[in-house]
Amino acid sequence: MVKLISLKKSSQFKIVLKEKKAHSESFSIFAAKRKLMPTSNNNLVISFVMKKKIGNAVKRNKIRRKLKVVVRKLIKKRGAINKDYTYIVFGKSNAYTKKESVLLPEMINCFKKIK
Repeated sequence: MVKLISLKKSSQFKIVLKEKKAHSESFSIFAAKRKLMPTSNNNLVISFVMKKKIGNAVKRNKIRRKLKVVVRKLIKKRGAINKDYTYIVFGKSNAYTKKESVLLPEMINCFKKIK
């Protein structure tokens, strides 16, 4: 099973935000080649971020959980996510009302744009 590892330091976030990006109406994905945290191939370095302007904590956490589930489904598909990159996923308020079945194709398209 692939373990999701999150970025911890502000400097790591700044490096990733300067590199590649892909946007959709429910989230934005930023990616950079993994120089920051060299780990084993069984780990994926990905952080899920929400702005405080989006609802309350319950709503933000619900969006974050939905996006994590979609990423876990994509990891099971071979070649959908490149583990050589470090990712940041910015959730948007539209993701709250959408189902996972709608978010999955959006995320597949975003990860294809980044490759």
